Amino acid sequence: MKTVEMREPGGPEVLEIGQRPRPEPRAGEVLIKVTAAGVNGPDLVQRRGHYPPPKGASDLLGLEVSGEIVACAEDVDSWAPGDRVCALTNGGGYAEYVAVDARHCLPVPKGVSERDAAGLCETYFTVWSNLFFEQRITPGQNLLVHGGAGGIGSTAVQLGQRLGYEVYATCAGEDCDYVTGLGARRAIDFKTEDFVEILREAGGADLILDIIGGDYVARNIKAARHDARIVQIAFNAGSKVEINLMPVMLKRLVYTGSTLRSRPETFKAAVAGDLRRAVWPLFERGELAAQTHRVFSFEQATEAHQMMEKAAHRGKILLSPAP
Repeated sequence: MKTVEMREPGGPEVLEIGQRPRPEPRAGEVLIKVTAAGVNGPDLVQRRGHYPPPKGASDLLGLEVSGEIVACAEDVDSWAPGDRVCALTNGGGYAEYVAVDARHCLPVPKGVSERDAAGLCETYFTVWSNLFFEQRITPGQNLLVHGGAGGIGSTAVQLGQRLGYEVYATCAGEDCDYVTGLGARRAIDFKTEDFVEILREAGGADLILDIIGGDYVARNIKAARHDARIVQIAFNAGSKVEINLMPVMLKRLVYTGSTLRSRPETFKAAVAGDLRRAVWPLFERGELAAQTHRVFSFEQATEAHQMMEKAAHRGKILLSPAP
């Protein structure tokens, strides 16, 4: 099968076409013929050599795919060959075939093309598990999303708005119109506006999703309302910061974070079940929409990663094994 390989750790130019044997599904797994794979931030980090795959996982990049199930392990009865699915993977998505835990598959939602469904799982699993899974959902509260135009951000904006939150999102320039179109009450141009001032005028943020880090950590604390929860899932501006913890105590803040890939398989399965129950029907009713910016071929993987690194996209970047 055709794959996208890393020649060595490094920049986007280290990606090249390779060939490997087609995997066989192990116990509890299905084999998917890949229609498309999502490009995500962790792929870039792994390509640079800083995010090794979990033990037993494929060393290939790619944390989400869509496609057709072509084989199932003997102990899998929840899916059958011919089923069209999207799936969360532990790696291996940049290939024509990938073996996936059957519990981490979801049907392609009605109203979403099979290709576009490739960009759903990594972001929806991440946003749902960090913000809403087993949490009290309180309509009317203020949700602040950083990086509102990207894959994670566009997902959080849509979900938050559909769940009844007043969504504020940071972005830049023309992306502000895009984010407002997704349902944000207020798109904040981080180049010309201060999100701390804007959120304070709105009474403070009750829930914050941050992928930036750096000086945003201290600013998030300033922007938060009492009893707020701040969730850190990436550090594009750096993870080593100095902050004053006194406001955390005085405001009774919860500052937390996680990485999805290292969570137990049973946890991901529980999130998949929750998404299927609570979120996938929103696609069927037209209340949520996949946000595909561009689809590249496997041969264009370098170009896809360059676009991702420059943040020159809105929504998701996909790779397809077909030209």
